[in-house]
Amino acid sequence: MSQVTTITLFKYTSLRDKLWAFGMMQFAHATLKKVRGLQFYKLWGSGKEGFNPLPDWSTYALLQVWESDKMANHFFEESPLMKKYEKHSKEYWSVYLKNSISRGKWSGANPFQKSEEIDDGNPFVVAITRATIKTRLLYRFWKYVPISQQQLLENKGLIYTKGFGEVPIKQMATFSVWKDQKSLDGFAYQSKPHAKAIGYTRELKWYKEELFSRFQPYRSVGSWNGRNPLPNLDN
Repeated sequence: MSQVTTITLFKYTSLRDKLWAFGMMQFAHATLKKVRGLQFYKLWGSGKEGFNPLPDWSTYALLQVWESDKMANHFFEESPLMKKYEKHSKEYWSVYLKNSISRGKWSGANPFQKSEEIDDGNPFVVAITRATIKTRLLYRFWKYVPISQQQLLENKGLIYTKGFGEVPIKQMATFSVWKDQKSLDGFAYQSKPHAKAIGYTRELKWYKEELFSRFQPYRSVGSWNGRNPLPNLDN
């Protein structure tokens, strides 16, 4: 198998574990930079529900791009770092992804390679967007975010979504999981507030750097809120 991407979400409940997770936003880099087969990674904190920029201290995530599925499996099964994350978190959920489209840049380059192994019988879609917002437009951007997301949670095709970020307020990302492409397109292009946000993006140019990508999830491991959100996938 060619390049794969994984996203792992971690949930923490005790103050001690939340402090540990916050510290790992800095201290995990030393280990991750040496992981064999890891081409790209990002450590994410998260915002409160509704894409609120204020931090949610209970939820963190790790995005990783791998040379192969085999390399990813080795990390999750053998890495002492991963075992530490598992020990401190109340629950965690890993999703394995094949990229179907990716446009833009992340830290100066596009880390995602389009997969040639997309399964036409698998309808599920994961969308990841990220951007670095221009400082002078931060207030205007975040003021409009709640409006642009109004119809998101009403979409019956949405399985899960959460706002994340490398740097609070300024560098933001969205991670969403959908039942099918039609549901995602319905929100992205038919929701008037969201379509208006796309127009603002082009008109105001409020991003210094941005990336838009979609993936096909093919494996789901672990649980979130007590269950596996994608139980029908091979796990």
